[in-house]
Amino acid sequence: MTTTTSTMNTTGTTGAASAGTVPRPVPDGDTGSAAGPAAEGSATDRTGARTPAAAGEIGDARRVIDDLDERIIGLIRERMGVSERIQRARIASGGRRVHLAREMEVLRHYGDALGRPGTDLAMIMLELGRGRI
Repeated sequence: MTTTTSTMNTTGTTGAASAGTVPRPVPDGDTGSAAGPAAEGSATDRTGARTPAAAGEIGDARRVIDDLDERIIGLIRERMGVSERIQRARIASGGRRVHLAREMEVLRHYGDALGRPGTDLAMIMLELGRGRI
């Protein structure tokens, strides 16, 4: 993921940005989240915190979450590729694209680990893995 951040100079204009991005003013020292430049307003406005210290802690934690989200998305894409490989091998051997007993194992595993939301997550992961071929 590429993030473009520009800084505000004393005239209120922004520095150079990469092609294809729209530069927006970012106060000096505030790089925003990994998703892009900081939103308009103070750090406490952007985070809902009541103190600058809490806003800083929240900003730091949000950057960690953004990084984790990118890693999770990468792992899901990797999982989808492996699922496609399995489906191709199963179909080539004369089997069906979907193996329901295995899907039930996955649903149980996620449910045991994460509760009801884990089962919902597993259903989404299985759906993502099914439709590639």
